[in-house]
Amino acid sequence: MSIYQSIAKLKKYVGVARLFKYGFNFSPMYRRSTGRITEVSKDLHFVKIKLPISYKNKNYVNSIYGGSLFSAVDPIPMVQLINIIGNDYVVWDKYAEIYFKRPARENLYAEFEYTEQEVTDIIQRVKENNEIEIEKHTLLTNKEKTKTYCEVRKTIYVADKAFYKQKKNNRKS
Repeated sequence: MSIYQSIAKLKKYVGVARLFKYGFNFSPMYRRSTGRITEVSKDLHFVKIKLPISYKNKNYVNSIYGGSLFSAVDPIPMVQLINIIGNDYVVWDKYAEIYFKRPARENLYAEFEYTEQEVTDIIQRVKENNEIEIEKHTLLTNKEKTKTYCEVRKTIYVADKAFYKQKKNNRKS
């Protein structure tokens, strides 16, 4: 069990949304990105982050370092989905791509959302196929959402936990 899974047990005392927000913001893994989660809905279907420009993430040409752009966005959709659909599923990041649009020389913001319909569809598709892949796209924008600085496209693998375990055991044989 990872330290993050151990910490997740605290959700019954502090609430899943609060634990998600503060767990990420205090986690050394996420702090290094310089991103901060600013908002989380109670059901975790909506998360918002801020990536402030600072001396910690500026590159040689005084814009936000591409690694900070990516790492501020990278873990959110997967961990968000794990917490929404529960322990009967295996959720992994499979692919990721980042598309730079313009140099970021101001604070950036991103929003992550899973609609109720999207979650229902994911669960239904996994019931029908045992495993699926979904795509999530995230834009890093200015506060007003009038300028896009980069887009991160992620492919996330979702499987029925029993199916995944059996598949894994079959590979070992």
